Amino acid sequence: GSLERRRCLYLRTGRACCQMVEVLLAALILVCSSVSCGSAGGYTGLPALGGIYYYQYGGAYSGFSGADGERAQQLDQRFYLLKLPIARAAMAVGGCLLVFPCVLILVGVLRVPWHFPAWLLIECALYIVIAVGTVPALYYFLHSLLSVYNSSVCKEREQLYQSKGYQGFWCSLHGAEIAAGLLGCMAAMAYLLSAALAVRDYRTVHEQKQKPLQL
Repeated sequence: GSLERRRCLYLRTGRACCQMVEVLLAALILVCSSVSCGSAGGYTGLPALGGIYYYQYGGAYSGFSGADGERAQQLDQRFYLLKLPIARAAMAVGGCLLVFPCVLILVGVLRVPWHFPAWLLIECALYIVIAVGTVPALYYFLHSLLSVYNSSVCKEREQLYQSKGYQGFWCSLHGAEIAAGLLGCMAAMAYLLSAALAVRDYRTVHEQKQKPLQL
């Protein structure tokens, strides 16, 4: 009835729209992080297509022979293990950022801020903390990846693949990792906007609470 309509009206507010954008950004960050985690590079970097490459092209390292093939496989594995902790940490952060706005949307639909206006100030503080914390998190993410790409393992791997004519094994950030960084910046701006909207809504609710007869 009217209660359900009032709850659904929250989804049309600016704060709810901003929170839904945050959900989308967090999901994209999670996807880009998983791509970075699952990309060991080259033929071996496509787990789902490994069998296709193996049977159609005569092996994942068809361009290598003998010791070179074994060395390429070892370098791929070592490179993958170097990137794995960074990618997992990014995925964990992306998952947390995905859950947080979903919880806030549920809280808004249940009209908790109306019954407990101080929640909006708590929400504002949480948004500011997350937005500020996103900056060092992005720095750590990109700095750690660059450290991996500047490692001797990556350099040797790049030279080995280039000696066989393979392209795409450069020691530099790839598209998904750059996208994750940009999405993180966009998410930080969205959190700051949500913090401002939470303060605005707190003032609105406080004013309406002072005028119950006009409601």
